[in-house]
Amino acid sequence: MKRRLYFLIPDTGHARAVVDDLDAFGINTAAMHVLAKPGIDLDDLPVATGRQRADAGARLETILWDGNLAIYFLALFALIAMFYLQFAWYWLLLPAAVMVVTFLMGIIFTSRVPNVHLSEVRDAMNHGKLLLMVDVPLRQVQRVETLVHTQHPEATAGGVSWHIDALRI
Repeated sequence: MKRRLYFLIPDTGHARAVVDDLDAFGINTAAMHVLAKPGIDLDDLPVATGRQRADAGARLETILWDGNLAIYFLALFALIAMFYLQFAWYWLLLPAAVMVVTFLMGIIFTSRVPNVHLSEVRDAMNHGKLLLMVDVPLRQVQRVETLVHTQHPEATAGGVSWHIDALRI
């Protein structure tokens, strides 16, 4: 799993400079995606795909989160029903175990998986800023952030998110 770094950049000239520096640093341009409001010229920049513009990652996160909650409450309902139907005590362990697992998965999901949604940067983009998303392995996150901040102080860090290549989001 990779991390997606988000940088808000004031204009296309600065965005081209950041992309060129990251390319020289060894980050493939296929791992960079620029997003801007309509009407901004993104020539010579790696443009974000439709799935990236639609924030498919946020939709996937919502589906997984809602599914986790649904399973938790179904297991709770099953536990209550089994209790009232006087099932043997050991059968009550099954829905209780499912509830514990879904609870722990929720904790891991909220505390260990960083995520930024495009809705958090839409206002800045509506004011003309460009969003540069860079997909890097976890071990390179600090190096890329340091490079961008030292070489391009005009770029504002917008956060870090998870990224899975196989999903192409």
